[in-house]
Amino acid sequence: MRICVYPGSFDPFTLGHLDVLKKAITLFDKVYVSVLNNSAKNPVFTVEERVRMIEQIVESEGLENVKPSSFGGLLVDYVDRVGAGYIIRGLRAITDFEYEFQIDAMNSRMNPSVNTVYFMAKPEHSFLSSSMIREIASFNADLKGLVPDCTIDFVAERLRKK
Repeated sequence: MRICVYPGSFDPFTLGHLDVLKKAITLFDKVYVSVLNNSAKNPVFTVEERVRMIEQIVESEGLENVKPSSFGGLLVDYVDRVGAGYIIRGLRAITDFEYEFQIDAMNSRMNPSVNTVYFMAKPEHSFLSSSMIREIASFNADLKGLVPDCTIDFVAERLRKK
């Protein structure tokens, strides 16, 4: 069985993330979409809320071979724990590749048996980032076409400036 981990902060999960996930499920038997519990970041949504949003998206999209989860610590250790051999990463621009290349080199040094598979974002998603969603939502901008429909209301409500 080919198992992969698609890690990220997903604060919030965007249509770009969903695009990468849909590409991954065509190549892998099981995909763990795993929210990183990183205390160094200051996320807007709790780990539990982010996992719940991903569960809603998975159900809404009918993605049967996807398991939403969370983890802390080193990614390569988590990959071992779930029995995966691959890490999935999305790339929006060349600057993403430079950063991801460094991360991949370190992951390979720590666990040479884990491989990283990269998926390019569709052009219509290449500008999307969770931080950009947080920013525009704070000004009550319409999130349609930026985050999955089933999460729009929750994300907008949380991010809207009071």
